[in-house]
Amino acid sequence: MTDNPLLLLLMIGAAGYLGKLWWSDLRQARAGAPNPQALPGAVSAPARAFVIAAAGSVLLLAGETWGEYALGITSEQSTITVLFALNTLGAAIIEELIFRGYLVIDKRGAGLRWLGIIAASAVFALLHPFLWSTENGFHLTLTVKGAFSTGAAFIFSLWFYYVRFARWNPSHSLLPCIIAHATKNLGVIGIKAAQGFLVGWW
Repeated sequence: MTDNPLLLLLMIGAAGYLGKLWWSDLRQARAGAPNPQALPGAVSAPARAFVIAAAGSVLLLAGETWGEYALGITSEQSTITVLFALNTLGAAIIEELIFRGYLVIDKRGAGLRWLGIIAASAVFALLHPFLWSTENGFHLTLTVKGAFSTGAAFIFSLWFYYVRFARWNPSHSLLPCIIAHATKNLGVIGIKAAQGFLVGWW
């Protein structure tokens, strides 16, 4: 993660650009003229898929928050700025395109698909800087908080993958995944703000 305002703005811009491309592909698909080179999952989904996806993320986040209180590690969480918070919302687009969009084993059976999902979710969780840090050089941060947050990221990734391939998302649209991920990140921002961990604009 970075606190560099210029880099954060660049990442937010990249997320906006990719989101625009993806939305354009979705609109073409809805118009009956799908782009043969469309970004993954750029198709419609029923409204219930959005509701279920968001509700599942809220429940998981509630469980994660309760776990942090139960373990007494709430005070160990990091502070974020408003600009970083906006970046996390943009990250929902980029990360869903990469992981739930491209890092998928498809048309080789459900078993192999889920093995791939578990492996990709492990990578997704470990890429989040809970067990490591680059502040003052790369080093591991093997703490209860780090392990708990990494485990939570793994579970959330499994949920986002499930949303992509659930029966109530018959077209395997990526939009419910993006909504689920953005709901989770928005919830984290709200919780951090309520607990006093949202500090400054940038």
